[in-house]
Amino acid sequence: MGVMRIGHISIKVMDMAASVKHYENVVGMKTTHTDAEGNVYLKCWDEWDKYSVILTPSDQAGFNHVAYKVERDSDLDALAERIGAHGIAVEHLAAGSLPDCGRMLRFAMPSGHEMRLFAQKECVGTDVGSTNPDPWPDDVRGAGAHWLDHCLLMCEFDPANGINKVAENTRFFIEALNFFQTEQITVGPDGAFQLASFLSHSSKPHDIAFVGGERAGLHHLSFFLDSWHDILKAGDIMAKNRVRIDVAPTRHGLTRGETIYFFDPSGNRNETFAGLGYQAQRDKPVVTWTEDQAGRSIFYHTGVLEESFTTVYT
Repeated sequence: MGVMRIGHISIKVMDMAASVKHYENVVGMKTTHTDAEGNVYLKCWDEWDKYSVILTPSDQAGFNHVAYKVERDSDLDALAERIGAHGIAVEHLAAGSLPDCGRMLRFAMPSGHEMRLFAQKECVGTDVGSTNPDPWPDDVRGAGAHWLDHCLLMCEFDPANGINKVAENTRFFIEALNFFQTEQITVGPDGAFQLASFLSHSSKPHDIAFVGGERAGLHHLSFFLDSWHDILKAGDIMAKNRVRIDVAPTRHGLTRGETIYFFDPSGNRNETFAGLGYQAQRDKPVVTWTEDQAGRSIFYHTGVLEESFTTVYT
């Protein structure tokens, strides 16, 4: 029912000018709107909605909310009932609460992260149009990201004290929002605890992911590129712009994706992600990575997972 894809993510930044420069010149986005509060709205060249990333000025980096687009306005009412049936309070926001966006549902995931659902946002079209389009525009900048692909959220995980927000979020997304699970990492005796969960509402390996940590937060927002070659070029762009690279180009075991991780000027982790990996379907068996292979699940080539990768986030 309803949910089609990620619509946008709103994040906090500490230096707006530096952040806009980063998302325009490194990621390759374009600014489409700035509001009276100083929030900046950006889109990638292959997106048709007016924006997919919102930068909000703050004294610290971090996550505001993530929003998913549903197919029909009437789906919002049906989904509000399903979300409420899980004991989660739903707030109805009027059209225009965000610029050029229709009415929204606002609620908190079991992990505490704010999520929104909407059906309408101004369509401005891709940069190559919809009639006899070229494969890419002439004014591509930076890495030339096609679209905002997904986000990974960190969730409180302390199974010794009965806390596993990864598992709670997974159940909620499957039962209330009709996502399906594609992959997971399990730990503990006989894999009793779900440490990571990857969920989809499309044919992509994941539209959102959750990983366990000490506190809730944002691990990364991810932008799609065409190929491994584009990932390597993105690394060059980052080096030329003196961007702090977190993880050099490599491959995931999870999703089979090709990746590079880096930070924006405020410390929010970004990813460029290439390779659809496989076609996700609801009847495909869930892929499980066991605790002894957790390193390979994240970084397939080395099999080594640096502690900072799951402890450093906003």
